[in-house]
Amino acid sequence: MDAIELSLFAGRMDAACEEMGAQLQRAAFSPNIRDRLDFSCAVFDPHGELCAQAAHIPVHLGSMAYAMRDIVKNIDWRPGDMIALNDPFLGGTHLPDVTLIAPVYSQRERVGFVANRAHHADIGANSPGSMPISRSLEEEGHIIPPQHIMRADEVDTALLAGFTRSTRNPRDAEGDFAAQIAANRRGLKRLAPLIASLGVDRYLAALAELNDYAERLARTALNDIPHGRYEFTDYMDDDGLGNRDIPIRATATVNANRIDVDFTGTSLQVEGNINCPLPVTAAAVLYVFRCLMPAHTPACAGSFRPIRLSAPFGSLLNAQRPAAVAAGNVETSTRIVDVVLGALSKAIPERIPAASHGSMNNLAMGESGEAPWGYYETIGGGMGAGPRAAGLSAVQTHMTNTRNTPIEVLEMRYPVRVRRYAIRRGSGGEGRHAGGDGLIREYEFLRPILFTLLTERRTHRPWGLAGGSAGQSGVNRLNNEILSGKVEREARPGDRLVIETAGGGGWGKQSH
Repeated sequence: MDAIELSLFAGRMDAACEEMGAQLQRAAFSPNIRDRLDFSCAVFDPHGELCAQAAHIPVHLGSMAYAMRDIVKNIDWRPGDMIALNDPFLGGTHLPDVTLIAPVYSQRERVGFVANRAHHADIGANSPGSMPISRSLEEEGHIIPPQHIMRADEVDTALLAGFTRSTRNPRDAEGDFAAQIAANRRGLKRLAPLIASLGVDRYLAALAELNDYAERLARTALNDIPHGRYEFTDYMDDDGLGNRDIPIRATATVNANRIDVDFTGTSLQVEGNINCPLPVTAAAVLYVFRCLMPAHTPACAGSFRPIRLSAPFGSLLNAQRPAAVAAGNVETSTRIVDVVLGALSKAIPERIPAASHGSMNNLAMGESGEAPWGYYETIGGGMGAGPRAAGLSAVQTHMTNTRNTPIEVLEMRYPVRVRRYAIRRGSGGEGRHAGGDGLIREYEFLRPILFTLLTERRTHRPWGLAGGSAGQSGVNRLNNEILSGKVEREARPGDRLVIETAGGGGWGKQSH
């Protein structure tokens, strides 16, 4: 293909992913998918290599890109199949993220896959929202190894009912699974005419060209990083079970051919749920380097070919079964980004921002009993300032790309009232460019509720760069009692939970 044809081809691939996402959002039942947009869609080649993705959730997409090759080679695929999985040690991230994968066939030849991953607000853990303060994977909910949810275009209704019965919101869960199935079907429908117009051989050749083009762009961009060895260490606040100040250490080695990121020196896996399976670690690393590439770099496997990573077996970032991982996907992944950015700041300080608020500020809540329900949301904070501009305030950063839950939706669906939703003024770090401010979100509970908080940057503040100061750390309060960063508590009617998220670090010394 010439340059114009290749650009049009890439656009059509991306459009298929975007349309899958639109289908999933519009058909979903739960606010977590329909309103917060906690889902991702992508297309892969016959070997499971990433070909295209929509601008959805980095931690979803990077982990899928890293794990898909191993997933698809172990399945006996046939036309009309679709598999479901959420097992973090067999290609998933954490249990609430359920992935559906369908093969793409043309003239009885398998030419690729479509996939989507969506966060289910409840996947059957004992605590509502399925983000518990857990010690093992089994405590975190219903585990789904890769298995067929569809054969020959027929849904396995008994299997699907087994998934949904384990949740507090079976109606929402059933609707969300149906939306995920519909999204994959939409992807198959959109790819069919593209493949038919090109023919299988030319379609596969175009995928190879697209990946080669992405690799050239990636290598050109990454060659601007001076050769050398760059190290950085940062810390997780705690694991929720008494282990504190847990180190994550990265060494980035840059040479002419590739960049190696090694996490030797990182903590061993811990008792609490902040452990990461290796695909989640890969997602964070790949995200950082993708940010250094030109915006028009295709989001495919070729752009990641120059990057290698390693993490010690059994460490926090390459945890092994049965490690608890619920917060590894949402909290530890954000700290990995901070650590890799910190290492690169020593090589290209003029291109690296200060640390952002460093947490997805996870809140899960709900009730058991006669009318059970579960709810989950993440809360934004301050973005780290950069060499050219101040950080944004009250935004999601890095590994998450979701919206907030609209207050009207939350209050209409659940026995909760939002009393305050405001920018936390002055929480960003000072500097030539100030860090962005965090958020304040205050909830009043109208019925007895069990809630779980999984939050970070409550003790270790988001660092500044080039002389900029750190952002303020976050604070959690129930009524007037300060809570720890990771906690599970019961609340009574009238109780108020206040979450104040961290600000971003400042960049550069202030001029006086």
